[in-house]
Amino acid sequence: MNTVSGTGLVLSAGGVAGYLVGLAAPFPGRAFSLTAVMVGVTLFAVGRSDAPEATA
Repeated sequence: MNTVSGTGLVLSAGGVAGYLVGLAAPFPGRAFSLTAVMVGVTLFAVGRSDAPEATA
């Protein structure tokens, strides 16, 4: 697993944990947990991509 995929997994897990904590006890900035999940999933997908970049 490369670092981009690992970072995506960690960020997604942290976002889900923050979301669950936010359901139990609202805290300032809890909306950022959803952003963390979205960015984490994106980083995981980009890290898993084996396709080289296209050249123009």
